[in-house]
Amino acid sequence: MGKGDNKPRGRMSAYAFFVQTCREEHKKKHPDESVVFAEFSRRCADRWKTMNEKEKTRFHQMAEKDKKRYESEMANYNPPEKNSKSGKAAKGAKRKRTKDPHAPKRSLSAFFWFSNDERPKVKETMPDATVGDIAKELGKRWNEASSDVRSKYEALAAKDKARYMKEVKAYKGGKKVKGAPSKSKKKNDSDDESGEEEEEEEEQEEEAEAEEEEEDEEDDDDE
Repeated sequence: MGKGDNKPRGRMSAYAFFVQTCREEHKKKHPDESVVFAEFSRRCADRWKTMNEKEKTRFHQMAEKDKKRYESEMANYNPPEKNSKSGKAAKGAKRKRTKDPHAPKRSLSAFFWFSNDERPKVKETMPDATVGDIAKELGKRWNEASSDVRSKYEALAAKDKARYMKEVKAYKGGKKVKGAPSKSKKKNDSDDESGEEEEEEEEQEEEAEAEEEEEDEEDDDDE
C-alpha cells in the first residue's frame, strides 16, 4: 500500500521477483556481506539473460499472481479528490501570500492577452478538450503566430505593464488605487459558465501572477 492515501502497491514484474529472490538467497548465504547494488544488479541481469523460459516460469507465475492482487486492490481503491486543498498541501504546494484588496492587479503578458482572445476559438474547435489540452493548443498557436500578431499583443502587454507600474508607485506611496485594472477579457454571454472554465481562468491568473512577480522584482531592483 502507498503512503498517505492507502493506494495499492504497484505490481511487480517477473524480473523484479527474480531480483528479489536473488537478494534473499544471497542474504541467506552471506548474511554479513554488504552488497554493492550496481554490481549485484549487473550480475542479476546477466544471469536472467542466460536463463531459459522454463527457469523463468515460476517468476512469471509470481508476477501474474501479483497482477491479480493489484487489480483486485485497485478495484476497491477510492483515490482522494483531485485538486483538493489537502491534496495540494500534501504535494508541497506553494504558500499563497495574503493579498491586499487595494493592491494593483498584476499586468498580463503578451501570451495571456493573446490567450484571452484565442481561447473561445480553441474551445469552439475542441469542445471536448481538457484545460491542459487547451493550454497546449494556445501555446502552439502562439508559437506559430506571425510577427504582426505578436506585436499586437506585445503592445497590449506593454500598455498594461505601464498601467501596473504606475499603480504600484501610487500604491507604495500610500495612495489608494481606484478600482481594478481594465482587462479586454471577453465575457461569455451565457451566465452558466462551467466549473472547468472558472478553474481555467484561476489557473491563468496564477500563472500570470507568477510570471509578473519575477518581472516586478526586477523592476523594484532597478528603482
